[in-house]
Amino acid sequence: MSKKWRLAIFASGSGTNAQNLIEHFNKTFNKDIVLIVTNNPGAYVIERAKRLRVPCKIFDREDFREGKVLKQLEEKKVNFIILAGFLWLVPANIIRAFPGKIVNIHPALLPKYGGKGMYGHHVHDAVIRNGEKESGITIHYVNEEYDKGDVIFQAKCPVMPDDTPEILAQRIHQLEYRHFPTVVENLLDELEEKD
Repeated sequence: MSKKWRLAIFASGSGTNAQNLIEHFNKTFNKDIVLIVTNNPGAYVIERAKRLRVPCKIFDREDFREGKVLKQLEEKKVNFIILAGFLWLVPANIIRAFPGKIVNIHPALLPKYGGKGMYGHHVHDAVIRNGEKESGITIHYVNEEYDKGDVIFQAKCPVMPDDTPEILAQRIHQLEYRHFPTVVENLLDELEEKD
């Protein structure tokens, strides 16, 4: 009998990747997005969650560090976590509870342009300022340091001479939408085979 995957998405912003993941996994067997959690009460991902009928919880730093978020994940029987535009470092209690079961997407080719403060337009601006010829996405495991977990998958795109951070961001988003759901799905299938 195949394993039932109960997925949670952590997001801090507009939630386009979250929506893309939900729509993808709505069409799969035994893989359900059961919870969205956000640290940002003004995040548009909350609206997307409502529209897509996925429960959404808003939390603060204390909830995150002191175990309230972990308790909510346990109550929902979550067994895999996806970070999709989530800006806080995941605390050790959650990492310990989900060993090898938390992944993140980063809008650059790690190990370059990773770490605290490297998100969204900050990444694209740095890539352009440094004259890089290519950028891309990295899907990686999450550990207790920003963007330091083992790489699962990377996809590249060119950086054009006249790119602005906004134009490059659009190209990166296309890579995210194309690859993130299928890479996560394939990873879950591989994990299931190992169990």
